[in-house]
Amino acid sequence: MVILKPRTATPDLTINTLKGPWSLAQQAPENFIMVVVYRGLHCPICKNYLRELSRLADDFSAKGVDILVLSSDTEERAAQASREWEIENLMMGYGLSAEQSQAWGLHRSAGRGVTSIGIEEPSEFTEPGLFLVRPDHTLYWSNISTMPFARPRFKEVLGAIEFAVSNHYPARGELV
Repeated sequence: MVILKPRTATPDLTINTLKGPWSLAQQAPENFIMVVVYRGLHCPICKNYLRELSRLADDFSAKGVDILVLSSDTEERAAQASREWEIENLMMGYGLSAEQSQAWGLHRSAGRGVTSIGIEEPSEFTEPGLFLVRPDHTLYWSNISTMPFARPRFKEVLGAIEFAVSNHYPARGELV
């Protein structure tokens, strides 16, 4: 498995979104690009998590942070999540491949059938991750999980970004 290190270039990420093609290489945020990987439509925890992000999207934008949320879901499932979860203001990517997941150091899981909310899990899907990428496309911070639980709270991430930008705080964790 790949382990991305802070202060190093992130892998290429070109993905389809509900608003058209998106490429990391073409992004030029003021401070960061925040890439949020979620499990998919079948995940009720993802629904609440992305709703929180949706409510704070303008606050992140005011801090110079562009947001991409994405999953391994199909276009249809991503559109359903965007609509039903009421998060249309987020740039919603879909079709994250196993190869792309691996390049970003993300974990993958095998589907286990119908979830507690009555939605079929895909045969395979990517587990959550959150990445802050600098405008030069180097990794600043990441959080990768094997489970849907205990993810960074977006209010705390927002506060951390404010501190990091205001204090020119360097990326940490670059040593082996």
